[in-house]
Amino acid sequence: QAQLVESGGGLVQPGGSLRLSCTGSGRTLSRYFVGWFRQAPEKEREFVAAIHRDGGATDYLDSVKGRFTISRDYVENTVYLQMNSLKPEDTAVYYCAASLTAWGSEDRWYDYWGQGIQVTVSS
Repeated sequence: QAQLVESGGGLVQPGGSLRLSCTGSGRTLSRYFVGWFRQAPEKEREFVAAIHRDGGATDYLDSVKGRFTISRDYVENTVYLQMNSLKPEDTAVYYCAASLTAWGSEDRWYDYWGQGIQVTVSS
């Protein structure tokens, strides 16, 4: 069973960058499809990005395309979300999630979730 731990969040000014990490604890993430989701106050949780377990395919929310990059490091057992050109509307709690069977934008496909980490974009 995958246990996921997010790190790298915090406060950043508009236009700045952050890199979120999702590390598998106790199990290797290489067997899993991994996605990032976010939830802003009083909003529904939304898909941000996903990566195939072979690392060969990725998917993004339209509003983050060209600004965010998802990647994985099999040696470090970690999936990253590099976030550039951050905007105030990117402010949310970000969650990583893992699935053995499916990947993509539907949160119902993911079986394992991290605890979430806050990202705040503000001047």
